[in-house]
Amino acid sequence: QSLRDVDPGFSDPATIQTAGISIPSALVADPEQAARVARRTSLQHEILDRIAALPGVASVGFTGDLPMGGGEWNGRVLVEGHTIAGEEPQRRWNFISPGYFAAMGTRLLAGRDAGWSDIEAGGRVAAISEDFAREIAGDPAAALGRRIRLPFDQAVYAPELAEWREVIGVVQRLHQDGLYEEPPSTVYWPMLTSNIFARPDVAFVIRSARAGTAGLMNDVRQAVRSVNATIPITSERTMRDLYAGSLARTSFTLVMLAIAGGMALLLGVVGIYGVIAYVVSQRTREIGIRSALGADPQRLKNMFLLQGLTLSAVGVVVGLAVAAAVGRSMTSLLFGVEPLDPLANAGAIAVIVVAAALASYLPARRAAAIDPIETLKAE
Repeated sequence: QSLRDVDPGFSDPATIQTAGISIPSALVADPEQAARVARRTSLQHEILDRIAALPGVASVGFTGDLPMGGGEWNGRVLVEGHTIAGEEPQRRWNFISPGYFAAMGTRLLAGRDAGWSDIEAGGRVAAISEDFAREIAGDPAAALGRRIRLPFDQAVYAPELAEWREVIGVVQRLHQDGLYEEPPSTVYWPMLTSNIFARPDVAFVIRSARAGTAGLMNDVRQAVRSVNATIPITSERTMRDLYAGSLARTSFTLVMLAIAGGMALLLGVVGIYGVIAYVVSQRTREIGIRSALGADPQRLKNMFLLQGLTLSAVGVVVGLAVAAAVGRSMTSLLFGVEPLDPLANAGAIAVIVVAAALASYLPARRAAAIDPIETLKAE
């Protein structure tokens, strides 16, 4: 349940349709790198505009790496005026278009999203995740205006790769690698500002009430074909599918663990009830004798109840000690709770104590209700 309560960093996944495309190299064949990038930019931008004009589409953007699917790019990011003791930590790089955050429903905590005018001006802007902002400035709003850049040497690489870029937006943390993994500290670079930022394979993110329907995907395919019929659509999934896929393996493990734990608890309860009920029933003669000598039936029942609960208390203490010793081996299987979770253990103890109380009380009550003379005759 803790896993399902995690905020993935996007909203209403059932209303987000994704569609991957791959621009063939033949469409952008040109000896000049800048011309290839410009051509690829033009095609992707035109497809985005065509999809945005489709009926029922609220917003659209595209990205190099979809959430829940990991990412291909990790590296250092230099922050102007900010030094870190030791080795610079790795950041996740994601390359996105304007409109991506709106289409995903990812909250902007401070600043704004990049626009196409920023890209046309050279793309010297970026957005960063909340944790990165707090690390370098203490507060998301305070990170706005800070300058960051890739760790490339301008003398070796293209000058644009070593240029400083202004932080214009801070967004909430987004679970790029699945819900079970912590969201990576991320920099969102505007797509297309240089060759490393311009990718032929991108995934469009389309927010629409028609997400997941054949009609919307038919419209999307037609929009792509209207730009160029040779551009293939490589994948078609909703974010709900990706979200469920990220949960599938972990959820299966946790559900099986819950079933095994439930069966163990059930078997324990049945065993405790059976053993204590048998022990009490074996003392029927004792109950008859006590009753014949004038013992109060209620006190008799309470006496056996107390004895049963005492035995159960000893078992609970021993069980908790064993659980504390071996529970650490389950840490990797759990999410959001500790092996000795107070609520889970309190619930198990309560069930065991109730079972022991019933096992002690019910047979004693039945025995106390029997005529003492009849009990002694049976003996």
